[in-house]
Amino acid sequence: MRLLAAVAASLLAHAAGAQNAATLFDQAQRLEHGEGVAQDMGQAAALYCRAARLGAAEAQYALGWMLANGRGVARDDGQAWRLFSLAAEQGHAAGARMLQLLPAAPGAELPACMAPEPALQVDTALPVPDYNGATPQLRALVDRLAPQYEIDPALALAIIAIESGFNRTAVSPKDARGLMQLIPTTALRFCVRDAFDAEQNLRGGLAYLRWLLARFHGDVTLAAAAYNAGEGAVEQYGGVPPYQETRAYVRRLGQLYGKASHPTSAGAAERCVRQVVIRTRR
Repeated sequence: MRLLAAVAASLLAHAAGAQNAATLFDQAQRLEHGEGVAQDMGQAAALYCRAARLGAAEAQYALGWMLANGRGVARDDGQAWRLFSLAAEQGHAAGARMLQLLPAAPGAELPACMAPEPALQVDTALPVPDYNGATPQLRALVDRLAPQYEIDPALALAIIAIESGFNRTAVSPKDARGLMQLIPTTALRFCVRDAFDAEQNLRGGLAYLRWLLARFHGDVTLAAAAYNAGEGAVEQYGGVPPYQETRAYVRRLGQLYGKASHPTSAGAAERCVRQVVIRTRR
């Protein structure tokens, strides 16, 4: 019962506090217009949609405008009309004006990212990874490296437990390798030459996790989903993708880590700048 309560509390905290519509809208505006950040229309649309799903009229209007004009997304007048209608219902004057300029489409579907996420049901039959395979030496290595990447060691341990069960030679059917299960492209992206070397693998995985946490604004659930399914899938669905494996992954992380948010790093790099040979301490 204590476990179920802890997981429920984590999910409630995520629903109530981690997603702030005003913050999401501000971040989306900066990405749309390239204000202080590199312009990224796709990410802007994804953030507008998350804020719109939370009921923000300005975000509903902004996403409708992008759809009506094909700005960074495929043009869809029907979806745009529906979004302008939602905004107008909340008294958004510009949204009401736009309704007069587009063919009425009350039967059009809203963007897929507006659909509520299916409830993350807690499956008590789901095996919870344990830390039995974490040797004192490995724990010490995680405790030393995680703070260098501004990652809570407890989060790093939870990810490793789920990914590899602390098996440094683990290989998945998709060729993900080592403790943090880096696929070859991710290993290359973060300058990992030997994914079976514990320190190199941890450094690459921690760098990737730090970048994901920054990209998803400290949301542990979304960062974990992206670690499993890729950031593109999370952005496409505007939340946890509807993949059975990914949703099970997120539930297991909630059971192990239990925190909805994590501090982010402003300097998180998307990839390493140069190849670095890491000499493993013997």
